[in-house]
Amino acid sequence: MNTLQAIILAIIEGITEFLPVSSTGHMIIASSFFGIAQEDFTKLFTIVIQLGAILSVVILYFKRFFQTFDFYYKLLVAFIPAVVLGLLLSDKIDELLENPITVAVSLLVGGIILLKVDDWYNKSEETEITYLKALKIGLFQCLAMVPGVSRSGASIVGGMSQKLSRTTAAEFSFFLAVPTMFGATVKKCYDYYKDGFVLNQEQINILIIGNVIAFIVAMLAIKSFIDFLSKKGFKIFGYYRIAVGIILLVIHYFIHPLTII
Repeated sequence: MNTLQAIILAIIEGITEFLPVSSTGHMIIASSFFGIAQEDFTKLFTIVIQLGAILSVVILYFKRFFQTFDFYYKLLVAFIPAVVLGLLLSDKIDELLENPITVAVSLLVGGIILLKVDDWYNKSEETEITYLKALKIGLFQCLAMVPGVSRSGASIVGGMSQKLSRTTAAEFSFFLAVPTMFGATVKKCYDYYKDGFVLNQEQINILIIGNVIAFIVAMLAIKSFIDFLSKKGFKIFGYYRIAVGIILLVIHYFIHPLTII
């Protein structure tokens, strides 16, 4: 991976991490076209730069993180399903991460669902998150272990299915991203350390650049997304996902098979 590729991937991460379009799916596609998807450092990079993205949540919602312990307990309840299933299905998840067709199909199916979400839950106006609602949102988030299923999209839809307003569901999804993505980053770094993977100075510099860019872009994306979502809803994201999914399937079946190069 060179610096330009890292910058492009970091921009993609920053834009897509908190939008319901799947950041992992987009980075798998981009790194596949670059021909670097199979490199160990690329796989580490796509996880580690999530730290930059989650830092943007902490900065933007800094005051909101200083709440009662009840707030943190609810985040913990929502986080637990991802921990349990992530540990149990780790090998299977890694296999799916190397399959662009899984990404394409997930984008397509998820897009169709997003077209319907506003009709299903358009009257959702509640703002109180109970422990049971937090647990259900956490279970929805686990769907994002399939590449192409957006973590933010799954958890926001999960919140709206519990009658939460779009804004409340989206903000809780952002808060939930902090322990979820931090935990995933720590585990991935530990796995690479255990396997004897050692970073050189160039790779460290690339990771720093990637995190800074992901942080800046994610801050802009979050601000824009909350405002857009409250006014317009999910349909445009649904159409986008469907379009990308169809394009990828057409490329794979009629032009050239998509593979992790």
